[in-house]
Amino acid sequence: MTSKRDRAIVVSALKHAAPYIRLFKGKVFVIKAGGEVFADPGLTNALVEQVGILHQVGIRAVLIHGGGPQSTQLAADLGLDTQFVEGRRVTDHESLNVATMILNGQINTRILAACRDLQIPAVGISGVDAGLIRAHKRPPVEGKDGRSVDYGFVGDIDAVEADVLQKQLDNGLMPVVSPLSCDESGTLLNINADTVAAAIAAELNAEKLILVTGASGILGDVGDPGSLISYIDRKHLRELRDGGVLADGMLPKAAAIDSAIRNGVARVHVISYELPDSILLEVFTNEGTGTLVVDDVNALSPEEQAADA
Repeated sequence: MTSKRDRAIVVSALKHAAPYIRLFKGKVFVIKAGGEVFADPGLTNALVEQVGILHQVGIRAVLIHGGGPQSTQLAADLGLDTQFVEGRRVTDHESLNVATMILNGQINTRILAACRDLQIPAVGISGVDAGLIRAHKRPPVEGKDGRSVDYGFVGDIDAVEADVLQKQLDNGLMPVVSPLSCDESGTLLNINADTVAAAIAAELNAEKLILVTGASGILGDVGDPGSLISYIDRKHLRELRDGGVLADGMLPKAAAIDSAIRNGVARVHVISYELPDSILLEVFTNEGTGTLVVDDVNALSPEEQAADA
C-alpha cells in the first residue's frame, strides 16, 4: 500500500513536471546515444524507457544510435584492425561490412525490441532508407601532422530529407535512426552518429539535441571529473577545442554541437547515461545534469544560470 508520503512525492513530481510538459508538447527532441549504452540490456531499457516517456507526454522524439564499441569488438573478433584519426573511425571495406551488421542489424533491432516491450510505437530506419541522408565519400584530408588521411568509406552529409522523419512523427511513430548512409550511386558510407544527429536536429528545427554519453558532460580538465562545465557557448567550446582540452572522443561531438547550434538548434545538452534518469532530469527539472551548450550564454535565463551554477 502506498504511504501518504509516497503519494505526496508522486503528486509533487507531477505538478513540478506539468509546466515542462506544456512547454515541450509537440516539440521535436533529437536524442543521440552512443553504442556503449546498448552493450548492456539494463542501460538500454533504462534509456528507451526515458525516451518513451518523452514520446508519451507528447514530445516528438527521434532516437539516433551509434555502435562504436560493438563494431570495434566484432572487428577484433574477426581479426581486423580498427584505426582512429582525431576521434573519427577509419572505415575500409571490411570495417564497412562490420558497421552494417552492427548498426542496421544488431543495435537498431535490439532498440526496437526494447521499445516493443515498453509498448512504444518505434520504427527503425537508417540514412539509406528513402534517401534520408544524402552523402558523398569524404575525400582524403590533411591531418594535424601534415600527412594525408583517407577515412575510407566515411561519408560527409550533403542533405537530410527531413520529410522522411516528419511523416513518421506525424503518424505518432518514434523513429530510431542508424547513421549508416550511402551516396547517389548506392555506395554505403559510415557517418559519425553525432554528425548525423546534429544534421537531423537542424533540419527538423528541433527544440533540443541531447547527446547521451559516458562522460558526465564537457570537462574543463579531462583528468578531473569535478571540472564539469555546467553551461558554455560556441565561442568557448571552440576555445577548449583549439586549446587541446577536449579528448579525442569529444572532438566529433564538439564539431556536431557547433554545427547544430549554427544551424538553428537553440539548446544542446551533453549528459551521462551513468546517471539514472538523466534525460528526464534534464528535460523536466530546471537543474542541469551535464553541460548545456548555447550560442550565447548571456541569452540564458537567470533561472537557468542560477540552477546550473
